[in-house]
Amino acid sequence: MTEGPGGQGFEPATGDEIRAESAAGGPGESGADSARAAELRTAYEGMVQIRRLVNGSGVASVPAPWEVRRMPRAVALALEAAGIAASAVDERGRRIRTGYRVAAGAEAGRVEVTWLGPAGGGAAEEEQERLTACAAVLEALGWVCLLYRGPRRRRFLEVEPPRLT
Repeated sequence: MTEGPGGQGFEPATGDEIRAESAAGGPGESGADSARAAELRTAYEGMVQIRRLVNGSGVASVPAPWEVRRMPRAVALALEAAGIAASAVDERGRRIRTGYRVAAGAEAGRVEVTWLGPAGGGAAEEEQERLTACAAVLEALGWVCLLYRGPRRRRFLEVEPPRLT
């Protein structure tokens, strides 16, 4: 597996990655894209396998403890593996691509997923539909998701691990 920043292995897209403006469109079929797709598949399959091993009885429907400890990474991995586009910024920090953004939540043990894009690009109009799709992916993997309306009436998805009793 390719080492990411800090030797952490594959790093899924969180939506804050810096991209050149020429790469603002969707992914092409370049060698780098197909290599990333292969790494993504390997990372996702590894996550599912770890779930089966750690959770016992082959159960892959509940997040493993490492996912809970590194929630933004695990949530981003699930969304990227599902084929949902991540947002991106240019070198100046301006949004240049519409998609999800995953960040640590306001409270420990929670992650926020927002739907962002370039100014005037229509991200606000599609955020409920897109965040609902993100929630469907995450809930199928055992995460608990709640859709909220935040500042300036923008929606966001709050994600947390299931409460196991």
